[in-house]
Amino acid sequence: MRNFQIKFIGHIEGRKLSFKSLLVLFTLHFSFLTYNSNAQQLESYIQVAEENNPQIQSFNLKYEIAEEKINEVNAYPDTEFGIGYFVSEPETRTGPQKLRLSVRQMLPWFGTITARENYAGSMADAEYVEIAVAKRQLALAVAQAYYRLFANEAKQKILKENIELLETFHELALNSLEVGSASAVDVLRLQMRQNDLAQQKESLEQEFNAEEVLFNNLLNREEDLSVEVVDSLFIPIRTDEKERVAEVHPELLKFDKLYESVVEAEKLNLKDAAPKLGFGLDYVSVAERTDMTLADNGKDILMPMVSVSIPIFNSKYKSVTKQNELRQKELKAQKDQRLNLLQTRLEEAVSIRNSARMTANTFIENLEQAKDAEDILVRSYETGTIDFNDVLEIQELQLKFQTGLIEAVKNYYMQAAVINYLSN
Repeated sequence: MRNFQIKFIGHIEGRKLSFKSLLVLFTLHFSFLTYNSNAQQLESYIQVAEENNPQIQSFNLKYEIAEEKINEVNAYPDTEFGIGYFVSEPETRTGPQKLRLSVRQMLPWFGTITARENYAGSMADAEYVEIAVAKRQLALAVAQAYYRLFANEAKQKILKENIELLETFHELALNSLEVGSASAVDVLRLQMRQNDLAQQKESLEQEFNAEEVLFNNLLNREEDLSVEVVDSLFIPIRTDEKERVAEVHPELLKFDKLYESVVEAEKLNLKDAAPKLGFGLDYVSVAERTDMTLADNGKDILMPMVSVSIPIFNSKYKSVTKQNELRQKELKAQKDQRLNLLQTRLEEAVSIRNSARMTANTFIENLEQAKDAEDILVRSYETGTIDFNDVLEIQELQLKFQTGLIEAVKNYYMQAAVINYLSN
């Protein structure tokens, strides 16, 4: 088990506190957190998760497909070729027609190809934003799992220290029992308390193993690999900065890109509603007449052709225009709703984070007083007046405050992760 130290640095009634028996100095950083060198550990885990995550790989492939669509739309309609053989040969002045060959090519209106490329490009941009969203969400999930592992391991360390402390008091109780200043019941109570803490520690070890498997699954690697967490966490001195959801947050930028794609879709719709030009060439093979001699006898026919396709019944394109207008309004409403949800989530995270800071502050005060009470009990042993019921009571309070402080620190950083996800 790693040696943990928890330290909360802050100010209470003008006093700077640094409680040595608990204690957590944590400097951590992940992707968009910037605290200290210990951050490198979590950042490396996030990098591994991004490289291995199947969902991100899937989004990358979807983006590549969307980009390839640009090449797909950068093409003209298929060229049509035709061949016909006259079973019953129509007779012309210069001879009977034997064979007809034709070629046709339709061309979209000027700028249609460019409009299609722009639309395909806007859809590719929207897919790219999905990658950014997925990476942020994955980083948040990895960071919060990391904090849970830290808290679990810190609690195990605290339980181990308390078991060792109870062992010290157990020896004191045995000595007191020999001189008649303690009862066998006191000894048994201390032993039972040790057994209870050992069981709690074993349960935490099982929870850690399960959480470690979940963490490795987030990184998409072998489940039995060990996870190293930092030794300490640091709650920084309070700041009064007003947190706001980032204007270019990927979850909001996604709606902007989709809106742009609808704009490009409407431009393409207008181009599709324009006339289409067609060019072609017919070639007819003519056999020579054998019953007479004349000029141009058996001369083949070559006939260039031009055609125009005009969408006279254009209700289809008008409907698409109306749909695009409604889609733009829908996307704007969805973006406003998402912004409200993200801002609400941010406010909740800030509130919980600040509450965790105050809770940790309170636990530090209580722990300082519990430590003073413990010192008094130890000194009273020298006079032979120690009360082991008080020992157990103080020990239980200390453990409650210690684990509560660890939870407060964990909650602080889990909410800090949410805040950074939303505001950076």
